[in-house]
Amino acid sequence: MGEIEDAIERADRESFTKDPPKTLKGRIGFLIRQLGSAKAVAAELGTSADNVNRYRRGARKNARADIAARIDDAVKQRWQPLVRKRRHRQAAATGGITVETRARFGYTAAVGSTDDGRFRRLTVHLPPAYAQRLFDARETGASDQEMRGIIAEGFKEVYFQDGGARALGLSDVEINDIDYLDLDY
Repeated sequence: MGEIEDAIERADRESFTKDPPKTLKGRIGFLIRQLGSAKAVAAELGTSADNVNRYRRGARKNARADIAARIDDAVKQRWQPLVRKRRHRQAAATGGITVETRARFGYTAAVGSTDDGRFRRLTVHLPPAYAQRLFDARETGASDQEMRGIIAEGFKEVYFQDGGARALGLSDVEINDIDYLDLDY
């Protein structure tokens, strides 16, 4: 996963209304219900179906650290899909999306102005249209670079050009060297 997709996943996880199962047995039971069989869960986790069944029965109380991390990630990726969809719809319809980042921004501007990229720490609220485009791009499997382009376009319009009030000669904004990026919606 790329940086933008990771940020969307973190934002989704912050919106959970209920915590995922805490015990290994509960997590494996949830995954079996989601994927349909112990064999499918084993393929997802990179272990054997026998190990999955041992976890499900409670014969093994603890998984290896790497398997436990994969179990945790698999559960959180599938947890509360309706809550995630509702939050995405809300952000895309009325709420918009807030992007907080520290990254190097480069841009193409009119002659006589500087276009040197430099690190900036920005927190910008983007309109719902950008949230919709970002979620649509994620659904269609867009690359991290394409999703960066959507966010950069939003920064150009909202932050750099202030909705058309300044920097009208600015034609292109790029996000490079992301130090961190967080989303909230």
